[in-house]
Amino acid sequence: MRIVIQRSKQAQVTVEGAVVGAIDHGLVLLVGVTHEDTEQDARYAAEKIAGLRIFEDDSGKMNLSVKETGGQILSVSQFTLYGDCRKGKRPNFMAAARPELAEPLYMRLNELLSDQGLQVETGVFGAMMDVSLINDGPVTLIIDTR
Repeated sequence: MRIVIQRSKQAQVTVEGAVVGAIDHGLVLLVGVTHEDTEQDARYAAEKIAGLRIFEDDSGKMNLSVKETGGQILSVSQFTLYGDCRKGKRPNFMAAARPELAEPLYMRLNELLSDQGLQVETGVFGAMMDVSLINDGPVTLIIDTR
């Protein structure tokens, strides 16, 4: 799994003009799944995301996790994270998992985050989505379970 994590003050995802997921503050996750990913990758990613100390404490140091700040998660499926742009002008998406593998792992990641007491909002898997956010910091990180 490849996940772009953005610390956010506010975010939402819209499908066909309707807001399908929104958070006040927390993390926006752009989640890509590749062919070799398994339940173990989803578990690793969920543990890492829930525990990342990337929110500031009273001293202004990044010492707090999303759980400790009462933050929320907005999780958006993003197969284009596995786009290979090395050759030509059109990205190759062969490394992205097919929907029948990707969707259950994406849903499992969200479930594992919820199991840790986090409120998880999502987009719609496979839909054309508009994602808007106010990036806090900005703080943007990438987790790759490989």
